[in-house]
Amino acid sequence: QGNNFEAEFLQTHNAYRKQHGAPPLTINKNLCRTAQAWAEHLLSIRTLKHSNKDYGENLYYAWSSATKKLTGHFTQVVWKDTKEVGVGLATDGNTTFVVGQYLPAGNITNAGYFEENVLPAGAKVDSKSTGTSE
Repeated sequence: QGNNFEAEFLQTHNAYRKQHGAPPLTINKNLCRTAQAWAEHLLSIRTLKHSNKDYGENLYYAWSSATKKLTGHFTQVVWKDTKEVGVGLATDGNTTFVVGQYLPAGNITNAGYFEENVLPAGAKVDSKSTGTSE
């Protein structure tokens, strides 16, 4: 079951990324482990709170039949320089917490980063990097 959710999470991200000219993400199993641990922690404290680690993070919360509350940063989903994602899901049957973690982190506020990394819908994926060579 976890792998199906993982695959769906990745597929949804990559569909949005393609629309915004960002290359697809890959699943990082270590990030999945830390995201899972954080999702379980959030379920235990029943509070939305960022883990304050060095990666980008999106948190999602749903409660029984209530409308899903999405508190995620869409810009992190389509952040061009982000390469990997991990996801964790914790539920007690009524309340569900989902944690997405990203490397390298997006949503960097330095001047110019947003414009370089969040491309408008319809942008084409650039096969060659426009940044400095690594």
